[in-house]
Amino acid sequence: MADGLGTALRGRHSPMDADDVRTAYRRQARTYDSFFGFVSRGARYRAIEAVNALEASNVLEVGVGTGLALPHYVPAKRITGIDLSHHMLTQARERVAEFGLRNIDALLEMDAQATSFATGSFDAAVAMFVASVVPDPHALVAELRRVVKPGGTIVFINHFARDRGPLWWAERAMAPASSLLGWHPDFRLGHLFTTADLARAKIISCGLLGLFRLVTLPN
Repeated sequence: MADGLGTALRGRHSPMDADDVRTAYRRQARTYDSFFGFVSRGARYRAIEAVNALEASNVLEVGVGTGLALPHYVPAKRITGIDLSHHMLTQARERVAEFGLRNIDALLEMDAQATSFATGSFDAAVAMFVASVVPDPHALVAELRRVVKPGGTIVFINHFARDRGPLWWAERAMAPASSLLGWHPDFRLGHLFTTADLARAKIISCGLLGLFRLVTLPN
């Protein structure tokens, strides 16, 4: 993607602020698993499989939400989860207790764009369905590059809007409801990644109708 086009795409993306995100997920906390959790299940498993296959011990999960992924990491992975929503984290902690998960090191309320972790704290990071929620997606990538060690891996699973076709029209039509939905239907690859990122990334379509894309980015 040309830099000029990437800039144009980013210009059309209207970010939500942190309060928008907290409000949306406070509303959805008790229904998230049954609705979006079901829709995104296949794509989530693809991301978990990608993380489990990495030679990485300490993993940061960004946007851990209600902890749907937590029971599915192999025990050798030490997981730290962060989320901006206190209500989501409450359910994640309940899930950890319910399943007796011993490889979850911490579940913390934290802004993914500006964490308190030291540089190079993790071997890998995974961001599931969070890139289209944060106010500044490029700041998210920069922060994950900072907290992941050189030679590590950053994994994203997210919906990225099409450039054409019937779903493209639906995504555009839904865009004004971003604050209500808690995510951006019109979010594109260029909103998150630079041209250099895309040249190095591995991108795979997955989920129902290829609704989601798995992006693996070397650090």
